[in-house]
Amino acid sequence: MADEKSAIVEQPGKEKEWMERPSIPGCPPGLEYLAAIDQILVKQKVELLEAFTGIDCKNRYVMTNSMGQQVYYAYEESGFCMRFCCDQFRSFSMHIVDNAGKEIIRVTRPFQCCAGCCWCISGQNCCAYRIAIESPPGNPIGYVYQGFSWWKPNFAVLDEDHNEVLSIGGPCCPCQCCCGCTGDVNFRFYSKDGTEIGRCAKVWSGLVKEMFTKADTFSVTFPKDLDVKQKAILLSAMFLIEFMYFESEDQS
Repeated sequence: MADEKSAIVEQPGKEKEWMERPSIPGCPPGLEYLAAIDQILVKQKVELLEAFTGIDCKNRYVMTNSMGQQVYYAYEESGFCMRFCCDQFRSFSMHIVDNAGKEIIRVTRPFQCCAGCCWCISGQNCCAYRIAIESPPGNPIGYVYQGFSWWKPNFAVLDEDHNEVLSIGGPCCPCQCCCGCTGDVNFRFYSKDGTEIGRCAKVWSGLVKEMFTKADTFSVTFPKDLDVKQKAILLSAMFLIEFMYFESEDQS
């Protein structure tokens, strides 16, 4: 695992300038980058083996700020059988590391064979898709749960004590290819009083790129003064959204 992590972290560092780590007293280690920004772009790396063979590889992502400086690098940990047999429904751990290869955030999604149907979800029951977020690894900071819906996808954002602090609402048809949509797909972030405070947008990359590669791009925005742990949770929610609504779209 250490060799894999060091190898994949070194490569992106040669391609992009890394953001300088801000000095912010009292901020959890490694989350200082998030405290200084209000937008982060997440670009999935193209896997040549996957493009030519159709064999599903582990996902990798480069995260940059609005100036194009790299903030983090993320890589998926999952088993081959899980990826081959379960595709977008698979369990995974997403490791988010800094420019030194140190893991800052860990996102974990368990496998659930019954998950995915909005109409059978009831709060935090066994059929709800979910992720747990730790920063640093071993220290839970929050959770994201799929919520009940007859029409539009929605998610509850919880803190480490399972108190709901934010929510996420998606469009009635979040899949670009299914609906013929050639624009961005927005999942909006809401405060407890229903005020929109940001969004996770699946950015339209052009017809050719969308049809023939898995090189998805997401833009995650939030208030600059938002609690840094909540920023980390919202950033992590992007992976749940990506796997639920766009991973199978990429495969097709």
